[in-house]
Amino acid sequence: MRARRAFTAVVLIGSFALAGCGAGGDAGDGSMAKPVQDERRAAADDRGSGSAASRTEEEASAGKGAKADRAALPADHVIRTVELELEVGDAVKSLAGARRAAVDAGGHVADESTERLDEGRMTSRAVLRVPRREYDRVLAGLAGGGKLLSRKADAKDVTDQVVDVRSRVATQRASVARVRELMDRAEKLSDVVTLEEQLSERQAELESLLAKEASLKDRTALATITLTLTEPEAEVKEREDGAPGFADALGGGWDALAATGRWTAVVLGAVAPFAALLGLLFGVWRWGVRPRLRGRGPRAVAAASATGPAADGPGRE
Repeated sequence: MRARRAFTAVVLIGSFALAGCGAGGDAGDGSMAKPVQDERRAAADDRGSGSAASRTEEEASAGKGAKADRAALPADHVIRTVELELEVGDAVKSLAGARRAAVDAGGHVADESTERLDEGRMTSRAVLRVPRREYDRVLAGLAGGGKLLSRKADAKDVTDQVVDVRSRVATQRASVARVRELMDRAEKLSDVVTLEEQLSERQAELESLLAKEASLKDRTALATITLTLTEPEAEVKEREDGAPGFADALGGGWDALAATGRWTAVVLGAVAPFAALLGLLFGVWRWGVRPRLRGRGPRAVAAASATGPAADGPGRE
């Protein structure tokens, strides 16, 4: 009886020992599987932007840094654009002055073009980027350089967009760092491949967010001025009473004479080939055909008079 109890106790102790070893082995084999699975789940949550886990993570990060981001942003985080059209005496000279004003203010010329219109008039167009703090001064200087034809200004507040992009950039950077940390700890090849795919996707998303952040920063830091410069049309000078003077009559007569001469030359040019052909035919008739006809006439009369009596003699007899 005692031997049976001792045997039973040994069997139970051995079973517990084997179960403990098996659990330890399973825990050791799954040390990287669970983080990888968790990371896959997190990646799926990140790809579905509307998922509850992703929203919770972003809202938590945004909630911590929203106030700090708004405090760090300038009070006037606005995209300013204006379209200005002026009439100037010399478009090329005015364009050079506008270019110089933009550069002196710390900005630059993004685009410019110049073309010649009818009657020799010039028109120029330039896109100027100037710092926000110099926007009002540069715009006032440009508007005073000619006759204002049109002006259209726009200001768009993008503070909320900047805060949102900054928060998403911070969240994405933390996600990339987490994937890199898991890659350093990964031992299985399948885990490394999966984590590399996740890292590539998150890195691409981070670069897209950084590009959007840089674009917003550039558009808010520099205002855009689209300037169009046009020269006036030539004015026709007339007398106050509206009646033409001697100079107008003289000019009109000269224009009519010149027009008549041009049309006469055109007509002569059109008739010249026919006149040449008729002259040639007349020359052939005058010096070729007509002398022969004149020679035939006397000879025919002489022949007729010579043969006339001979023909009449037998008849008379």
